[in-house]
Amino acid sequence: MSAAAAVVVTALGAVGLVSCDTGNDDTGAPALSPRPTAPDTAGFSGEPPSALASSAAEAVESARASASSAAASASAREASRKASIGTEIERSRQAAEDALKGVEGRGNALGEVAMTGKPRADTAGFLTVLLTITNKTDEEASYAAQVDFLDSSGKVVETQFAGAEDLEPGERAQPLVISRQPAEPVLTAKLVKAQRY
Repeated sequence: MSAAAAVVVTALGAVGLVSCDTGNDDTGAPALSPRPTAPDTAGFSGEPPSALASSAAEAVESARASASSAAASASAREASRKASIGTEIERSRQAAEDALKGVEGRGNALGEVAMTGKPRADTAGFLTVLLTITNKTDEEASYAAQVDFLDSSGKVVETQFAGAEDLEPGERAQPLVISRQPAEPVLTAKLVKAQRY
C-alpha cells in the first residue's frame, strides 16, 4: 500500500469514528468510553511500512553515493593540485639550471641569495635548505641558484637548482632546495652559484 493510500484510509477511519453515535443521549455529542483501551500490539512488527523503509534506504544510499562522489572529487582535485605544483617546481628548477649554463665563477648575485638549513624533523628526514632571494636592484629581475650537497670528504654527491622569476625591486622569494639522497651519510649543503638575469 502506498503512503498516500494509507493516509486516505486513516482519514476515512477517523471521520467514521467521529460521526458514530450510540443514540442513547439527547445531546447529540459523541459517546466516549469511560476508559481508553490500549492498542493491540500483537500486530506491530516494529518495522516501518515497506514504502517508507524503501524511501529511507534510498535516501541513505543516495547520501552514501554523494559522499563517496564528493570524496573522490576532492581526492582528484588534490592529486591534480599536487601534480600542478610538482610541474611548476620542475619547470622553475629547469629554468634555473638553464640560466646558469655558461655562467663562469660564482655568478653575479651571491649577495642577493642567502641559504638556511631546515631541521630534518620538519622535512620528513630530508636534507632541505631554504633560499632567500631578494631583488636588491631597482629593476625587475629573475634569479637562479645552484646548491651542491657534499659528503664529509668534500665530494659533490648531488647538485640541485632553484630560482625565482620576475621579482620586483625589493621583492623576496624563498624556494626550498631538497636533497634526494638518503639521510646517511650526512651531507652538507653549499651555495655554489647565484645569477641574476
